[in-house]
Amino acid sequence: MAGGRVYTVIDGDKCNGCGLCVAVCPTGTISMKGDKAVVTGDRSLACGHCAAVCPTGAAEVTALNEKNLDFKNFSLDRRWLPPGEFDAAALVRLMASRRSCRNFKDLPVDRSLLDDLVHVAVTAPSATNSQMWTFTVLSSREALLACGEGVIGFYRRLNGLAEKAFLRKLLRMAGKRDLDLYYREYLETVKEAIADWELRKKDRLFHGATAAIVIGSRKDAMSPREDAFLAAQNILLSAHALGLGSCLIGFAVEAMRRDRRIPRSLGIPDGETVEGFVALGHPRETYRLIVGRKEFVMRCV
Repeated sequence: MAGGRVYTVIDGDKCNGCGLCVAVCPTGTISMKGDKAVVTGDRSLACGHCAAVCPTGAAEVTALNEKNLDFKNFSLDRRWLPPGEFDAAALVRLMASRRSCRNFKDLPVDRSLLDDLVHVAVTAPSATNSQMWTFTVLSSREALLACGEGVIGFYRRLNGLAEKAFLRKLLRMAGKRDLDLYYREYLETVKEAIADWELRKKDRLFHGATAAIVIGSRKDAMSPREDAFLAAQNILLSAHALGLGSCLIGFAVEAMRRDRRIPRSLGIPDGETVEGFVALGHPRETYRLIVGRKEFVMRCV
């Protein structure tokens, strides 16, 4: 984060004095002294702009781990891709082809794929480049079911509260309408899902997924939810590219945020907040076409 320790290092022997690193540094960490770039600032985003632009390899940001760009299921071309040099139609085809999967095969997800998805996730932007996200990988169907028991238990208790008319009335009088909204909009559907889970062994929570990635944030994150959603989008798109189906599970996030026992059971400490839950697996679904979206509002000022 800006204002923290400066990890930027300039090798004066390699520096050719081009000044490119000075021009791209967002925090003024680097300056020109004579014909060489030097670190003069006391704050840095550790963004790596300087290392990415340097033509001689003189700039380094020691906080960055280059191994995060090592993948197990594909090789990454490390050459920077300039704006306008990727096929926009291919990108949109990928984004529009990715659909939320609610029918998964009973097949495990290889751990190497899950590792790659996390490595792709952290290429997303984050507020002030804080990168204060965390990733908890549920690598088996058994781990997912254990987590699901906690989530189902939370909603069973919530249903009991929501069915108390006097409690909903008291909360409405206090200006708190969440429980009343839950009662009107979700109670019956959730009750059916709980019955399916407990009595019919039908998984309407995770849709039969065999793995998941829980995205969390540490307490110093400036925009934790936004950061998590950006990382989640990377996971969703790369999962599709790697042959997996995916689905965001908002009900699990809500339960894990309100009942700390659930994230604790996964080893997530109390200092972290759960922001996203991506269910993953091999999809049963096959589609033929990309279809449109609902009408949207667009303004130009």
